[in-house]
Amino acid sequence: MKAVPAWLVFTVLRVLMFAVPFVILLVLGLEGWLAAVLAAIIGLCLSYIFLRNPRNSVSRDLYEVRHRAKEPVHPDAESEDAAVDRAESEQEREQQARAEQELTDQPPNDQRSNLA
Repeated sequence: MKAVPAWLVFTVLRVLMFAVPFVILLVLGLEGWLAAVLAAIIGLCLSYIFLRNPRNSVSRDLYEVRHRAKEPVHPDAESEDAAVDRAESEQEREQQARAEQELTDQPPNDQRSNLA
């Protein structure tokens, strides 16, 4: 049997921690808006005190999803990277060809010293 996701457990518990005080306050005869505000404050306090483990579990799951070991590669990024790599390798080949051409165009060291 599959385990229930941590975010679902946390969400259900948070809703219950709002709904139960809300219903109790309505039964006690408070106005709807005041019961909602008080229930929200009570639910926030209760969830902060009692839901530490589920909250940590949800935040850990979110962190793992956000910071995966291998980042997904977008297809456009792959093709752009390949084009940049091709252009860089062509520039390197051109630079090597120019350097080789310069070496072949220069006279040997003996002749350079005689020319000066």
